[in-house]
Amino acid sequence: MTDKPYDYCIIGAGIIGLTIAYKLAHQHPNARLVIIDKETGPAQHQTGRNSGVIHAGVYYTPGSLKATLCRKGLPAILDFCQKHDVAYDQCGKLIVAVDADEASRLDALYDRSQQNGIEITRVNAAKMAKMAPHITGVAALFSPTTGIVDYTGICHKLVELLTAKGVDFQFSSKVLKLRETSDTVVIETDKGAIHGAQLIVCGGLQADRLADMMGLADDFRIIPFRGEYFRLAQKHDAIVNHLIYPVPKPGLPFLGVHLTKMVGGYVTVGPNAVLSLGREDYDRSYFEPVDTWRTISYPGFWKLMNRFKCAGMSELKRSLSKSAYMQEVHRYCSTISAKDLLPYRTGIRAMAVDPDGNMIDDFLIKKTTRSVHVCNAPSPAATSAFAIADYLFETGYL
Repeated sequence: MTDKPYDYCIIGAGIIGLTIAYKLAHQHPNARLVIIDKETGPAQHQTGRNSGVIHAGVYYTPGSLKATLCRKGLPAILDFCQKHDVAYDQCGKLIVAVDADEASRLDALYDRSQQNGIEITRVNAAKMAKMAPHITGVAALFSPTTGIVDYTGICHKLVELLTAKGVDFQFSSKVLKLRETSDTVVIETDKGAIHGAQLIVCGGLQADRLADMMGLADDFRIIPFRGEYFRLAQKHDAIVNHLIYPVPKPGLPFLGVHLTKMVGGYVTVGPNAVLSLGREDYDRSYFEPVDTWRTISYPGFWKLMNRFKCAGMSELKRSLSKSAYMQEVHRYCSTISAKDLLPYRTGIRAMAVDPDGNMIDDFLIKKTTRSVHVCNAPSPAATSAFAIADYLFETGYL
């Protein structure tokens, strides 16, 4: 490692870190910039292990960063994909109500979409039958601007573009310690020290640990939740033309088990949401005592679990039983059977929780004199990535 200082150092080669680097490279073309990641390449965690959805912004609290930056981020994602030939499909999404109670809850989603400036239309059962013949429901909302994209492809293209601009990448470099002085930031890694004038941390599942190195994590902790997906058998590749989502359950942060038409031409189903004992334990192949202790030693975790104990038990049941998992799908699609569920990559979501057990619902950004930390970036962070980069400049974080 070189001791020669960089102008900007970024930790994290997911889509947030890379879009911030992309913005920096355009704003300051002569600046020296390095991106550090402990993995061998980009998009190894949340970015490359999500549903691949470009969200329109239907669900988010009006005026929140999620609502504002998702709305701005969607066209930016599409523009980048069009310019750089990254696969995407603006196929639209149906949010399906299966009974009268859920149909009544569509009204609140419709109103919220209107407040957020999102294009949305009401769909009755007859029209839904034409749009999605294999889907059963009494009513739906249709979001025509929702889409799907290859987020990993975006990240690989960003790495290519940034490399061409002279940006350095330090992959396979694990951050051990962060230190800030009056004139520099020092990033101690297992490959040596890196010095820079400004640090941007986009740590995802490790965000609290990295923030804690700078004294910024007293009021939150990352709690990891596993999202288990399946790929449908090939005979179901054309089962839907749109994304199919259930009506969200009140008070829960997750959007439920949905059918996603992927850019690869196949369909996935998922995810559920069950506590993970390891932050990167995607195949449940190891026990990570440090991760587990960091979760169970946090008072906010127990308060969170107590508040959602019934929902948590239901999610655990679906994790252990394919038939229970299928019950969720069969509420709106009865033509899929458990034998149609093929293995697919698992994701783990970084959920920031405060000491009182409240899930931090919005993006959370903190700073010191020489560092900026994206501490909480749940969905729709991938959709919002380019807008998050703009926001950091517009608000004076960078």
